[in-house]
Amino acid sequence: MMEYAVIEFKGCEYRVKENDVITVQKVDKKEGENVEIDTVLLVRKGDKTLVGTPYVEGARVIARVLGDRKTPKIIAFKFKRRKNYKRKKGHRQILTELKIEKIIS
Repeated sequence: MMEYAVIEFKGCEYRVKENDVITVQKVDKKEGENVEIDTVLLVRKGDKTLVGTPYVEGARVIARVLGDRKTPKIIAFKFKRRKNYKRKKGHRQILTELKIEKIIS
């Protein structure tokens, strides 16, 4: 059996195991720095499962920042017909990639 955890990070839940790479909302850390996530909802180790109420006490996940990435550009275009009114706006969301180093329970 493999070891995995379900974590809550920035309002989203992720099922992670060691050496996984996940993409999350932007984190204000530099590349190579570690992020400690203590909002662990569930930990599975072998045949043993720990479920938190809402979080597992003493459980943590250590992740390393791999860097920031941008999503493809989304174009927001609006217009009013026959009024010569047009507005075009682009948006690229910044995301951060994290590599799960260790699951501590």
